[in-house]
This record gives sequence, C-alpha cells and structure tokens, in this order.
Amino acid sequence: MAAAIEVSNLVYTYSDDMPFHQDVSFSIEDGEKVALVGANGAGKSTLLYQLNGILQGKGAVRIQGLELNQRNLNHIRALVGLVFEIPDDQLFSPTVYEDVAFGPRYQNLPRHVVDQRVQQALTQVHMEKYARQAPQHLSQGEKKRVAIATVLSMQPSILLLDEPTNGLDRRSRRSLITLLQDLPQTMLIATHDLEMATMITRRTLLMDGGKIVMDGNTTDILTNEDLLLRHGL
Repeated sequence: MAAAIEVSNLVYTYSDDMPFHQDVSFSIEDGEKVALVGANGAGKSTLLYQLNGILQGKGAVRIQGLELNQRNLNHIRALVGLVFEIPDDQLFSPTVYEDVAFGPRYQNLPRHVVDQRVQQALTQVHMEKYARQAPQHLSQGEKKRVAIATVLSMQPSILLLDEPTNGLDRRSRRSLITLLQDLPQTMLIATHDLEMATMITRRTLLMDGGKIVMDGNTTDILTNEDLLLRHGL
C-alpha cells in the first residue's frame, strides 16, 4: 500500500537562485500524525505549500501513490487539505456556511450534497450552530475551527496544518488540540507549540536550514534540550 505522503529529493529555490529546501526526503503512512518543527525560517511553511502544489520545487512528491504534477493537481488538492496559520486568509465569504460550501461548490456537486458536506464539516469542528454567522464576528478560536471545516468539507484524507494553535487563548488551544486528536485524517502539523506536538503526534520531523535534520519519536526529540538549542528551538 502506498504511503499517504512520499517526498523524495525535494529541492525548492526562490527567485534569487539560492536553494532553500535541499534534498528533503521522508514519507508518512496513512493515519499517522506527524509534527514538523523548526525555528522561524527553517522551511516548514514552504514545505507544506509544496505538498499541496501551491509552490512547486524539483524532486518527487507523491500523495497516496499519485505523483504531484499539473495533470493530477486538482485531484491531489481534494486529497490534501491545507489549513493556513491565519484563518482570515481562508475565510472570505459573508457567512460561515458560504465559506465551508465554497470547495464543494467548486467541485460542482449537487446542492443537497453541498449542504450535507457543510453540515458534516461544521459538526466535526463543533461549529454547526454558527453556519449563518459572519466569520469576522467570530473569536480567533472559532475562526480556526471554521477554517478547518472549509477543508474538511472537501473530505480530504490528509490535513496539512500551519501553526494551528498560534494566537489562541488557553481554553481555545485546549479545545483545538482535542479536536485534532479526534480527527481521523493523516496529519502533518507545522508548529512551534512543542507541548501540543507531544500531545497529538508520536513522530516529529525537525527542520533546519531547509533540511530534515532529525526524524524520530516526538518525545525523544522534543525532550532533547541540546538538540533543540542547536537548531534554534
């Protein structure tokens, strides 16, 4: 059976021709929840954007055995849901319902299927009572949940999350951690929240300078103070 995510010799270069990601290789099995940690500028967000096809580097990315290329891009984006760090980047409609319905409508699904997808996604994030509210009137924690729902409505098998607990108060953070623990999707979570990583994931990828410098047990990596200090954490 193919891995959920398989990355081989990935290189990403910005416009100044300086390689940013250098020979990044790893795989994530179906159902795994993996943390991606590293200092600011280590390359975490850039890596997530390549796995969803927003950025394109050299090397090979396969999602459930399917090569990430222009021919497969739309299909892969249905399989791989990306949740941005700032929820306002993902919420742009007059109501929560409209935001969550956007993806299924883009797929030209029948209205009754769209309604079902929206209801299911909002129920998964415990926001079903907010469907007719304006996103800009929600709290930061509520916006995060709705942003996740906009991705869940596409019924992805993989979630990529960029700093999901950033900017949340303690109560909202605890609630979001519980939500991520309960969701069944394969996950790659880019985060500075090391405590959250230990609560959700068993495996961690440590990035520094655009490279994966360590891949192993979350507790072993995140309790190694010398290792973390060497890599800016």
